[in-house]
Amino acid sequence: MTRPGDKQDTELIKRIAAGDRSAFQVLFARHNLALYRYLNRMLRNPAVAEEHVNETFIEIWRAAGKFENRSKVSSWMIGIARNKALSTMRKRADMPLDDDYARQIEDAADTPEQMALKTSKADAIKACLQKLSVDHREIVDLVYYHEMSIKQVSDTVGIPENTVKTRMFHARKQLSDLMKSAGVDRGWP
Repeated sequence: MTRPGDKQDTELIKRIAAGDRSAFQVLFARHNLALYRYLNRMLRNPAVAEEHVNETFIEIWRAAGKFENRSKVSSWMIGIARNKALSTMRKRADMPLDDDYARQIEDAADTPEQMALKTSKADAIKACLQKLSVDHREIVDLVYYHEMSIKQVSDTVGIPENTVKTRMFHARKQLSDLMKSAGVDRGWP
């Protein structure tokens, strides 16, 4: 599915490759919020997500001339952002756990008061999404929030299309079970 903005994005990338700062500003305005939301869901840290958005756009400025138009510009941009986030996540996993860092880690368990506040379906879905594995959450995020096709997700994440489909199947099943446990009739509106 080609959207009207896809051709405009491709033209913006060509102009950016030629050094057009105004085209860069337009691209940033069009995509920075979506990239931020994607990175924040992935990294679960707003400050780090914002920093990664900026780093992603710096990389886009530098690499615009290398864009080969084999995918949508938005998919290419998410791929850059994803690689930066995965690098950060690997670094975090390698960091030794000290007391200061341990105090910063939030307890994932909800208190009874928090559970009572989660009355809307949207909040319940968000909470259940956070309980999915990183791989499953990423697939759901790209398919449903970024409206990517299976092929686009496959290209962005670098896994076979059948793996995307399998992960999507398991993620939806697990999400459905989590939604039932949370007291919501259907996981998908």
